[in-house]
Amino acid sequence: TVYSALCAELASRGFVVAVLEHRDHSASATYFCTGEAGEALREEWIPYGRVPPGQKEFYFRNKQLHQRADECVRALRLFEDISHGQSVKNVLHGDFDLAVLQGSVDVAKVAVMGHSFGAVTAVLATVKEPRFSCAVALDAWMFPLEHARYPEVSKPVLFINNDKFQTPESIARMKRLSSRNSETKLVTILGSVHQSQSDMSFLTGKVINRIFTTRGRLDPYKALDITCRAALAFLQRHLDLNEDFDQWDQLLEGIGDSVVADAPLCRSNL
Repeated sequence: TVYSALCAELASRGFVVAVLEHRDHSASATYFCTGEAGEALREEWIPYGRVPPGQKEFYFRNKQLHQRADECVRALRLFEDISHGQSVKNVLHGDFDLAVLQGSVDVAKVAVMGHSFGAVTAVLATVKEPRFSCAVALDAWMFPLEHARYPEVSKPVLFINNDKFQTPESIARMKRLSSRNSETKLVTILGSVHQSQSDMSFLTGKVINRIFTTRGRLDPYKALDITCRAALAFLQRHLDLNEDFDQWDQLLEGIGDSVVADAPLCRSNL
């Protein structure tokens, strides 16, 4: 619900974008719909889950992480069924017929993308499902991923970080992956904050921004533009797309206005 600008931009470039509402209790307000054809829909709300007293946060978040990655794999398999013309239940009422997508989705060229907790979810999803050719990780929160999984991450990852969120420990984990795969890239958008890749940076005024830091020094439209262009260049490279997205290849090397390679020394908000 808060990444419409980013998802709409990718969709406008010809991608079919699946936007997941995870059921792992990691969101502050989310729900899913249940019901049979012809019945009234029921909204089942999923409350935010706090770490139980006495339990270490890593084990709690790691379990959520694996559920999230499994849900990404499930979404891919759902699209495969739709593309192959199989009947898929759609609880949302409307006139759109999923059958029109039969044969129209290239399920051989698939990537997975996410922000924060969703970013490390995308990394793990490439391990659980090899058909994900690559991952785009936006300001990844690397904490929940267990160390044993790092050697299993073989697909290229594009880490697009913001200026005021990452810690040296998190950056070191990203570099651990990039050291094993020359196609894994790490860049930072200068003047941005953790919320710069979400709709929140466009919707809040000066007062709310001052309280919650939803905007950085960089104009939010420019931050979104850099994010999308870098992601598109990366996707063209690793999905073998016949597009002109390679015009932004320099961004993958940290070359361009308001972007640098690697991670600058900064004070983290984590």
